[in-house]
Amino acid sequence: MNTEMVMGLTGLTLEDRRLIETVSGQLQLWADVSQADVFIDCLLPDMDAAMVVAEAHPQNGVSLYRLPVTGEIALKENEPGVLYCLQTGESVIGARGVSQENVNIQQNVTPIKNSRNETIAALIMERDITDMVEQEKHVEVLMETTEQLGETLFQQAMTESKIPSLIHEGLLIFNAHGIITFANDLAYQILLEFGHTIKVLEANVNNLFSGSFAIDQIKEHGGVLSEDFQSGNLFIKIKAVGIHRGKHIVGGILLMRDLTEMKEKEREIMIKSAVIKEIHHRVKNNLQTIASLLRLQMRRSNSDEVEKVFRESINRIMSISIIHEILSQDGLDEVDCKEIFEYLTKGIVTSMRLNDHLVTVEVEGDSLFLNSRNASSLALVINELVQNAMNHAFLHVSEGFIRILLKKFGNVMQITVSDNGVGFSPDCVNGGNLGLEICRTLVQEDLNGSIRFANTGKGTTIKLLFPIPDGEGDQGDL
Repeated sequence: MNTEMVMGLTGLTLEDRRLIETVSGQLQLWADVSQADVFIDCLLPDMDAAMVVAEAHPQNGVSLYRLPVTGEIALKENEPGVLYCLQTGESVIGARGVSQENVNIQQNVTPIKNSRNETIAALIMERDITDMVEQEKHVEVLMETTEQLGETLFQQAMTESKIPSLIHEGLLIFNAHGIITFANDLAYQILLEFGHTIKVLEANVNNLFSGSFAIDQIKEHGGVLSEDFQSGNLFIKIKAVGIHRGKHIVGGILLMRDLTEMKEKEREIMIKSAVIKEIHHRVKNNLQTIASLLRLQMRRSNSDEVEKVFRESINRIMSISIIHEILSQDGLDEVDCKEIFEYLTKGIVTSMRLNDHLVTVEVEGDSLFLNSRNASSLALVINELVQNAMNHAFLHVSEGFIRILLKKFGNVMQITVSDNGVGFSPDCVNGGNLGLEICRTLVQEDLNGSIRFANTGKGTTIKLLFPIPDGEGDQGDL
């Protein structure tokens, strides 16, 4: 349910709704600065309850909410401070309540009023007090309203309120002349590490970082400016946000986030990724070398039976080689089994079909992403089933098809391999066939699944059923 639909339930006038929509456009900035969840609630007509009409959560911090709450009802018994503010038009600082997800919270609530001085909504800033720490800093910030807000009175919106002590960024606040009026401890530390030894308070923001965040620069970039800086092994991202009155910037905020640890982790991940890709590449090359040696040996043989054994072994090796080839190219932890089946079956049919046979293979259905170990086991199973079909299903026909269908049922995958060949004999399935024994072992022991064979009268159908491991399945689950 979007904000416009939600506000349609509050009974507000069109002018008031537009005013709230304008205010909601500033919520993300408030959430990022305070590192807290921020909401706008409106009183419901003829009810002792309110409705959440807008929300914002810190982009670089921890939110108290796992799910969106726009459109949810705030009851008086759960959030008394919100209802008191809406009904009296007075601010409430430090009110306690319970969130929609049953978390104990502390709320700072400020009324939003229209041009007629009527309270039409409440601006709410929340933080978790389940394990409340006794560390708060008093920061007095005067946020002046814009002309586009219709001269809404944001009395005490930030004035005399407490910014939560959850800010993990360096914070500088400067006025219309660029003079810094506030800096937290982390800001002092970052500036010192970057070699800025000037007295921070009462210094001009134009003198920091070679003037990159001068007020004129912020104006040129529409009031928001972000840049990355490096000094030795120290990396920081600085975001400057201008505070406007009408078309004029009357001050601003500099947020400085230390990215050193994150950059180091990124570098380590890149190195590990490159090493893993190289390992997969070498494994693929080694497997292909083994396959080439077996092909040379196969060509020296005059026995059809020996040649058949060699060819089956080569296909098994190549089925694993394909997986390592994809991993070496993409550098992923998981591979698309559907894509592997397409490569794999094409190679098997090409190498095993007789000159006068025409056999086509279709791979259809849902995508399936598995880690390299499970994907290798499944690729070997499909390899054996397709090889078995090529060896036995089309001996007395000139044309045939093999169809592989992947179907996902929740966290269970069903793969159906079917052909229009001559079918199979029970003796072949019940024992004596090495390929089918390999299939059973891999499906049951590696995939924790089951395999079933059926004669349809028009060929053979084999169904594999196995659970999808947690964290695998498709790219949407990654």
